[in-house]
Amino acid sequence: MAIRLRQVVVVLFLCALAMPGLEGQGQSAQQSSVGVVIEGMVVDSSNGVIPGATVALEQGNTVVARTVSDSSGNFRFTAVKPGEYVIKVSLQGFKTVVKQVKAAAQPIKLRVVLEIGATSETVTVAAGASLLQTQSATVSRNELNFVTFLPGVTVGGDRASTVAGLPQSAINITVDGVTGVQFVTRSGTAGDQFYAITGTRGPGTESYAPIVSNAFRLTTDDPLSTFAADVDTASYANVRRFLTQGQLPPADAVRVEELVNYFRFAYPEPTGRRPVSITGEVGDCPWAPAHKLALVGVRAKAIEDREVKGRNIVLLIDVSGSMSTPDKLPLVKTGLRMFVDTLRNDDRIAIVVYAGASGIALPSTFGEDRGRIHAAIENLNAGGSTNGGEGLVLAYNVATESFIKGGINRVILATDGDFNVGVTSQGDLLQLIERKKLSGVFLSVLGVGTGNLKDSTMEMLADKGNGHYAYLDSLQEARRVLVREGGATLETVAKDVKFQVEFNPEHVQAWRLIGYENRLLAHQDFNNDKKDGGELGAGHSVTVLYEIVPVGVPFWPNMPEDRAAVDPLRYQATPTDGAVRVSAVPNRAGRYGDELLNVRVRYKQPDADVSELMEQPIRRSAAAPHVPFAAAVAEFGFLLRDARSPADRWNLLAARVKTMGGTGTDAADRQSFRDLVELAAGLKKIR
Repeated sequence: MAIRLRQVVVVLFLCALAMPGLEGQGQSAQQSSVGVVIEGMVVDSSNGVIPGATVALEQGNTVVARTVSDSSGNFRFTAVKPGEYVIKVSLQGFKTVVKQVKAAAQPIKLRVVLEIGATSETVTVAAGASLLQTQSATVSRNELNFVTFLPGVTVGGDRASTVAGLPQSAINITVDGVTGVQFVTRSGTAGDQFYAITGTRGPGTESYAPIVSNAFRLTTDDPLSTFAADVDTASYANVRRFLTQGQLPPADAVRVEELVNYFRFAYPEPTGRRPVSITGEVGDCPWAPAHKLALVGVRAKAIEDREVKGRNIVLLIDVSGSMSTPDKLPLVKTGLRMFVDTLRNDDRIAIVVYAGASGIALPSTFGEDRGRIHAAIENLNAGGSTNGGEGLVLAYNVATESFIKGGINRVILATDGDFNVGVTSQGDLLQLIERKKLSGVFLSVLGVGTGNLKDSTMEMLADKGNGHYAYLDSLQEARRVLVREGGATLETVAKDVKFQVEFNPEHVQAWRLIGYENRLLAHQDFNNDKKDGGELGAGHSVTVLYEIVPVGVPFWPNMPEDRAAVDPLRYQATPTDGAVRVSAVPNRAGRYGDELLNVRVRYKQPDADVSELMEQPIRRSAAAPHVPFAAAVAEFGFLLRDARSPADRWNLLAARVKTMGGTGTDAADRQSFRDLVELAAGLKKIR
């Protein structure tokens, strides 16, 4: 009898081990009378959590219960009766996953990995099987690894790989419509390859505002540099999109200041009543060893949730036909569902859509009604032409009706920027936004998509709307902008921020501002409060770099070798160094002798009309903890903009960033940057 009892116990134990979904260990059993707990987490291929996914518990084609994954990607069903069930997980932009589970005595813990694809596609996973990521949102990383396992393939060094004895010049591989795949060595050894797709997807209609890089200026001619702050980050994500698709970006898509400002440097927090702080650094210039780099860092005050009086958000979503592809509206919907889960219960959110006509998809709704908000987002579908101007008017009207005095009132526009009917000219759109922002409702812009991206339009809209322009190239970037840096995206702590830097001619022979070409101001605009500046969101940091030519360093920019910088003067002596000097107040060496430059910053409080002034000099001896990494990012931008950039410059940059730290920056962001530098260097090499 004892033997038979032991046999039964063993059999029951083995059956329990064989049950699917028993992935959690050390958990207590749930009694059948109470019911079984089925819980889990929804993640993407990079293990990033996915909020807002619909999770249905079905039995016999009947939905027993339904829930939505929370801000941490978790879902939970309680008091589930024993039996066989199907867990169905769906989210726009991802394949629907179906998993069979058997509820018995033990709680069930699941991990569901969603794959990029259409919701109508279904991945059925047998009980107990793992969910594997089989598809990526990018085109040019490891999709061709299978080629190396085929008969007749030889993987050699750069340009030395062959297929069936054919050299690469005789092979034309097409992936996802992109042609021109080549084997490229990452580290110079034959055993370390990745694949670069160097072709294009065909003619596109993307538009970028032209950029003319800032030139050097002699300090004696012009000692002042005046410009508006800019915290946009769209260019970095857009450049990353091009590179990961195996293409070099157009030169005008590369705005160097946005590459640098993508990284949040840990400058000192503001103290006292000031909403911003100023940091100054002076370091070496890696691409011109005789020159110096001066860094001006500004950090905005972070705001605790409890300090915000209220949020009144209107989501303005482009649902025109051009938004139908997975990298547009489906990506926006997923990102917004993550964003919704960060709202407080007393925050308000509305959804306005526009295509051939505009309409309200969701009236202003309190954040506590998340189910209704998620359902409204899920029901958005693309189709029709684009009446962006009409949509903007309606969104501003909705925001005004629910205006929160002293709170956050903002329209968030998500679009590819293709305004093709209605108010179409850029001038009309800017005038509309400038009129509406006077009411206290600001505008932020989320750009998406490829092929017909209207980058120039979206950048201008955000600049004039007192907002931030970000480009979403992936779900990870959506999470970064809307969740991780949601406070900076929504909450303005200082508006109309302007810089004016004065250089000391005793130490600075010439200078140039790196980036900010489309934010330059006349010097007299600095003190004019009617002239628009940039906006800083809660926790934002702004990094400004100047390349400086010290006094005594030979400097004749862009002059032929047989020609002097200036001709001899007729009526007065020509300076021995050839520079044309202007009269100036003599430098008071005893008081300002060690100062390299002086930084002035003007800003307004979010609800003020009169600016306040901050001022801080930067000395030649200033430490430079952030300069090396910021300089590497800036040089990355220079090389991308210059089609003639030599391979050795790319090699030196790649070698430098490989071991470089980044004081005060996120480790994952630094690693992503290193990968982009290597990828761009490979693409440049095979061009």
